[in-house]
Amino acid sequence: MYEKYSRKSGEENPSEKLRISSENEEDSGKGIVLDEESYLRRLFKMSPEKGFDLLFRKYYGQLCSHCVRFVHSKAFAEDIVSEIFVNFWQKKVYEHIDTSFKAYLYKSVRFRSYNFLKKEFLRETNEIRDVDFARKSPVDKPDDILFYHELANRLDKIIRSLPAQSRKAFQMSRLEGMKYSEIAREMNITISAVERLISRALDKIRTELRSDSTQNQ
Repeated sequence: MYEKYSRKSGEENPSEKLRISSENEEDSGKGIVLDEESYLRRLFKMSPEKGFDLLFRKYYGQLCSHCVRFVHSKAFAEDIVSEIFVNFWQKKVYEHIDTSFKAYLYKSVRFRSYNFLKKEFLRETNEIRDVDFARKSPVDKPDDILFYHELANRLDKIIRSLPAQSRKAFQMSRLEGMKYSEIAREMNITISAVERLISRALDKIRTELRSDSTQNQ
């Protein structure tokens, strides 16, 4: 899907056009500066496809970088962000947002990352539909935000506490997206050894997080 929205060689950069437009308006003496949110909303009204194109190119990389800090996996972060944009486009979420597009996207990343962590490490399966909070714009509950950040911080601490070899293999697999055969060559060990290291890392992470979850109930 996203090949359709990738930048073509020689194509004018919409965000650059936005910057120039804003500067020209300000220099004209009218005292009007067109901010990015207003420009995006105006562009979506004129052409949803062009609005989505600019939104995707502006925020996809930022959202992936933000997401990977919580899920500790480049591949899963890209999947999460891609799903958010697919949902955004297919369900025409842009027609219902009453906050900023940026706030919606980052909130979607937070909720989907939280769900991923629970499903991946705590084996919980409850889902949150992005379109629901696009329409209703619910206020985040302080306890939910706190628990989300505590879960992400706890995961980070557990990973940093792993034995050096397990941590290295886990991070090369999840953060760098390397295949087991590539990790084996890099670490000068067998593929089965890599599998054991990563398996032990995942077991320790799940055990520690489940233990924390049980104690907090």
